[in-house]
Amino acid sequence: MDGETSPGVALTRELIRRPSVTPADAGALDILEARLRAAGFETHRLPFSEPGTPDIDNLYARIGDSAPFLLFAGHTDVVPPGDVAKWKVDPFAGEIVEGELVGRGAADMKGGIAAFVAATLAFLQQHGAPKGSIGFLITGDEEGPAVNGTVKMLRWLAERGEKFDHCVVGEPTNVLDLGDTIKIGRRGSLNGRLKVLGRQGHVAYPHRADNPVSHLLALCAALKDEPLDNGTDWFDASNLEITSIDIGNKATNVIPGEALVRFNVRFNDLWTPDRLKDHLRRRLEAARPPENFELDFDPCNAVSFITQPGPFTETVAEAIQTETGRRPEFSTSGGTSDARFISQYGPVLEFGLVGKTMHQIDERVPVSDIDGLARIYGRILEAYFA
Repeated sequence: MDGETSPGVALTRELIRRPSVTPADAGALDILEARLRAAGFETHRLPFSEPGTPDIDNLYARIGDSAPFLLFAGHTDVVPPGDVAKWKVDPFAGEIVEGELVGRGAADMKGGIAAFVAATLAFLQQHGAPKGSIGFLITGDEEGPAVNGTVKMLRWLAERGEKFDHCVVGEPTNVLDLGDTIKIGRRGSLNGRLKVLGRQGHVAYPHRADNPVSHLLALCAALKDEPLDNGTDWFDASNLEITSIDIGNKATNVIPGEALVRFNVRFNDLWTPDRLKDHLRRRLEAARPPENFELDFDPCNAVSFITQPGPFTETVAEAIQTETGRRPEFSTSGGTSDARFISQYGPVLEFGLVGKTMHQIDERVPVSDIDGLARIYGRILEAYFA
């Protein structure tokens, strides 16, 4: 079938034409709900809200009421397009240019959603109702605060007594070519703030002041100089990065009174957030007395997780290799995703399109990759419900 008119590509174009920049939905979920309901899915729209966060609409759909239950998950919200004038085409037009579909969300991850919906509808048309259940968990809050989306949908499912057996998240996992990478886990993420205290004074009289920048250098070294760990079987070493240093002093003849350091830690499965916080505090206290600094952390909603390789990961890997000829690498690299929430309820892995242009100007994917991904998802369904 011509890639430009295939079901997966056509659905991706429809979704891109809905400018669903977080928290807006812009009708993207309406398109998916209509397709799934027409195919026999029971659908639920799940709007959630919380003070201080944007209201979010979400979609859950399921066909079948027995095990095994294979769940597909993803998000229709996208990041802003940036300077629209720098795009080669309208970022929300869904245009195909030289064999590539260009638009915000093409890779991350409307193309992935369209591919698993197209694959599922083709599977049902060929086989009828599955010997088990197929579900879709689609949020509009992955690129935003991630408060009123997947987290609350999963709680809603648990309260209803629904439990999936395995989940595939359609995030763009591949590095260079379709089929090169499956994410079987993710590192955790912890944000911290270090306020370094001193005493303001005149630069000509340093003995009357206490420059916090001197303390800052020693404390940053305490955070950074020694590795946090050496990595594990499936994870690289945990890593701390200083992300900003703010002194707020525009005067050249004043020693500042305090300085603020922000940092982020991407941590592996050797750490829990609490153990990591305690470890960092001990490092700082060994370098400077506690009265020289104040340390606090943002709430952590990104804990590391791993789905150990086994029959499920092998089913996916074999489907990829059969379709592409590539044996995918099992990886835990990259940023966070909603898989971190899903992992608390059951085994989850991530596999989608190539992600090298996600969030960029002229985000794009080859139309052949969307169709290839749909065929891979189709092979997964065939093997899962064999």
